[in-house]
Amino acid sequence: MLSNLRKTKRDQGFTIIEVLIVLAIAGLILLIVFLAVPALQRSSRNTQRKDDISRIGSAVEEWVNNNNGAIPTSTNNGAIQAIFGTLAYYTASNVTVSGAATGTATNGTTVDTVNIYTDATCAATSAGGQGATSTGATTRQIAITYSTETGGGSAQLCTTE
Repeated sequence: MLSNLRKTKRDQGFTIIEVLIVLAIAGLILLIVFLAVPALQRSSRNTQRKDDISRIGSAVEEWVNNNNGAIPTSTNNGAIQAIFGTLAYYTASNVTVSGAATGTATNGTTVDTVNIYTDATCAATSAGGQGATSTGATTRQIAITYSTETGGGSAQLCTTE
């Protein structure tokens, strides 16, 4: 009878090894989650930036159509900002019409600004990104430069309207 009591008592609960294994598995799951969350947030911000660029491009096209085909200049910033309204990521003050691009113009290292270049097209930069250039562009082309986040910095991108 005494041996049955001891056996029953010994079968209750978990061993230290079982607890350590469960903790190790839980730790691995948490590590995977904490590594994935920043990448997902970065991806979400980049998607917002690309959506904003699309809205800015549409606003520029609408401005051109409303002004008998005239290309915007730096004095038209306010009018273009009024067309695209509130953006998801950028603020209106960070979007500027810069006029013709000289050389290959980029946004530098910041991901918070957008530059609209008239008489410009997109071209590869020496750093491997994209920028606006007047070389080979017609007077009717508009290039929009912006940056997105990458794992260790920013990527220079350009789109032509």
